[in-house]
Amino acid sequence: MRRIPALVPTLVLCAALPAAAQVTLTPQISGNSVTAHIALPGGVEADLSIAFEQVVGLNSNALALSATLVSPTDQTILSRMPDPTITLPAGFPVLVRVDPAGGGGLTFEGVFKLSLYTHNLTLGANSPLRLYKSHAGGPFQDITSSLESGSVRTGGVNGDASEFLIVADARPVDTVIAAKFDALQSAMSANASAINGAVYSDLQQRFAQARSLYTQGLIGAAINAIAAFSDQVKQQSGANIPDVWQANGSLVNVAGTLRARAETLRFSLTAKSNGAP
Repeated sequence: MRRIPALVPTLVLCAALPAAAQVTLTPQISGNSVTAHIALPGGVEADLSIAFEQVVGLNSNALALSATLVSPTDQTILSRMPDPTITLPAGFPVLVRVDPAGGGGLTFEGVFKLSLYTHNLTLGANSPLRLYKSHAGGPFQDITSSLESGSVRTGGVNGDASEFLIVADARPVDTVIAAKFDALQSAMSANASAINGAVYSDLQQRFAQARSLYTQGLIGAAINAIAAFSDQVKQQSGANIPDVWQANGSLVNVAGTLRARAETLRFSLTAKSNGAP
């Protein structure tokens, strides 16, 4: 099985980074994608990209993007993490915020892929770095779907205002996997009334099978089962599972939520299969 590269923080900037430096980002639009460059004091830089599967109303005014240099010891942020052992990497303590414009007509289907590419982080074996997301002011959660050389890439669903952080999460991988199974089950249960009954039963069976395989130690089979779960959600999106989000509406992108949580679960299962502690 292909090993997932990991990242470790570069610590040399720790003493030089001022806190609370914020910049407004200038979005560049190309097709279904948005890109922006982040440049903060102390040589902290990154390239942000957001790629939508299907989107309408994407223009330079549709999203407000900003990046803030924060203190790695900021308790107003750390207290929103799922575990007190999770920390901010000293080489890249950057909070990225994505706000859909209140008067815009942005609408998208499915999921988007958000990527942060920075030279302030480098590769290392079994790195704890992950991409976390929260709705502004709320708890943060792990949404990582892949790690690649020099970057952290993830898929997720954006609600109102969302915040993104790269964090160091050194919890045991089995603890993370259990939490992600619970989060996926919670998302299914919370949105059961919006999903076609027969489709919901099928998804519940697929989920139960994946969790059973994981419990039995059959990690490769569990990965395949979660991938099949995600594929089935995508196939049933639309008529049987709502998959549209609107900036000016109250629609819930149920399919996008389920796919995003399944993808981050698959990431952690794959990390375990590659020897993550």
